Amino acid sequence: MARARIRCAVLGATGVAGQQFLVALDGHPDFELVKVAASERSAGKRYGDAIRDAGHEKWYCREPLPAAFAALPVEDASTMSADGLDLVFAAVESDAARVLEPRFAEKVPVLSTASAFRYEHDVPILIPGVNGDHAKLIDAQKKRRNWRGFIVPGPNCTTTGMAITLKPLADAFGLEKVVMTSLQATSGAGRSPGVAALDILDNVIPYISKEEEKVERETRKILGRLDGSEGIVPADVSVSCTCTRVPVLDGHTECVFVALKSRASVDDARRALREFAPFGDQRFPSAPARMIEVLDDPYRPQPRLDRDAGGGMTTVVGRLREESTLGGASGVKYVLVSHNTRMGAAKGMVLLAEWLRDAGHLG
Repeated sequence: MARARIRCAVLGATGVAGQQFLVALDGHPDFELVKVAASERSAGKRYGDAIRDAGHEKWYCREPLPAAFAALPVEDASTMSADGLDLVFAAVESDAARVLEPRFAEKVPVLSTASAFRYEHDVPILIPGVNGDHAKLIDAQKKRRNWRGFIVPGPNCTTTGMAITLKPLADAFGLEKVVMTSLQATSGAGRSPGVAALDILDNVIPYISKEEEKVERETRKILGRLDGSEGIVPADVSVSCTCTRVPVLDGHTECVFVALKSRASVDDARRALREFAPFGDQRFPSAPARMIEVLDDPYRPQPRLDRDAGGGMTTVVGRLREESTLGGASGVKYVLVSHNTRMGAAKGMVLLAEWLRDAGHLG
């Protein structure tokens, strides 16, 4: 007998991240989008009208606006009720998330793309297939805060691909040090304020505000150890990164250098990455056939060629080589491409919702 679909809402639905949620939820077998919410300025309009400005449709996804959602009335996120909802996807800025997300979590689960609660000790940052055991913290969070629901954020989009690739290396060999330089797509900056065209054209922006601190802190938390109901003990690994913006539309490229705690050849590391299959034979609608794909072509991965692997949900690794300068028992270095607006954002959060339902955390 088929399970009832979970009735959900999207906060921040008219923004870039909110639009990506609409695409990810269109025709989904498990989730039914019944409410969309945005700022007071958009409230009261049909969704299709709310994203129009002076006759111009501000729809930023490559996929067309799902027809079923165009007629949904947009509600004011600050006053929308959780009545009739089983789940809320939040795609709002952190300042708004700090106010809105707890109000909904009092009644229903909230899955968020914002950083507002990522660093709270009773809030796990979950990547399905990477640190599912951290979901045990959900019950402690609900009890401590006296909520019927909970808040679980996903990681920063730059953290996502690196954490996924570090997981099998950590399990097989242990990690001592990680150094990473990112070349991040402009879509990661959003549309407002975003990156001005004349700034990014023929250029590399060598600084992204607060990005490096987020990646370093989140990686250690995601790979850390659950300490009962007390929270998560960060992984005992040093992480250092430099984050830059480059003139690429979608897909973050990252150059990763890893010192390992035990001896491992490049072939050993390649095998660990290729054999990473956290879901086994279990299939989730948004999950790719392979979480990690390893290419042998020295000119890959490239964002234009590889960001859409697995529907944008596969992290593609290439240029896997020995690394000998960081110390450790051995080391490897590689280049990865991860789709920042799919696995690193809305579609990754929908996959998380699928996993949480299967694990019994959603109705």
